[in-house]
Amino acid sequence: MEMSTTKAAPSSDLLAGMAEALGADAYRTLFDRLVAEHRTTGPDQSEEMLAYTKLNLARTVRNEKTVKLLPEVVEALKLAPAMNWLVLTEPWCGDSSQVAPVLHLMADAAPNVRYGLLLRDGHLGLMDHYLTNGTRSIPKLIAFDLHGKELFTWGPRPQEAQSIVLANKALPADKQLPKEELYAKVHAWYAADKGRHIQQEMLALLGALA
Repeated sequence: MEMSTTKAAPSSDLLAGMAEALGADAYRTLFDRLVAEHRTTGPDQSEEMLAYTKLNLARTVRNEKTVKLLPEVVEALKLAPAMNWLVLTEPWCGDSSQVAPVLHLMADAAPNVRYGLLLRDGHLGLMDHYLTNGTRSIPKLIAFDLHGKELFTWGPRPQEAQSIVLANKALPADKQLPKEELYAKVHAWYAADKGRHIQQEMLALLGALA
């Protein structure tokens, strides 16, 4: 859920971003092509980033197969008003591989929700309206109506997953988990949760619109 943001983007910027966004199928096609071509998005084409991208595709595929929507979420999505869900993301982002498939599944169950994904690094002006504790953390979902009025935002992680990251950061430097160990702990949490907390937090945000 929301951690910390700057001022909401102008409605024109949100509408323009949605017009440029990739649909879920087009984004997935891009993801597949990048891995097949041993590439990723952005200027950093290091082996580390390429490995993250390949691993994230595997996580995406797993989530597409295993995540199930909660019955109460399905009912709320059926009643959701017309809105856009714009997700700032990148294929190399581990959290995005855990979150985007859940958001896609939810959007598919919502007749009045239009869903799109926008690459963060090509849209930093928009991203900088939605910082988390001063950082360009992704994924970040921005929900807005058909006129570009912001309704709510979410991201980059469910609160419980974010708490794992923040608790580690609060430790003295010599007590903090190394990056890869921290990532493993967070992704183990995602695997056990199977998208439930994302759905529950989105349900609360949708309920607040009523």
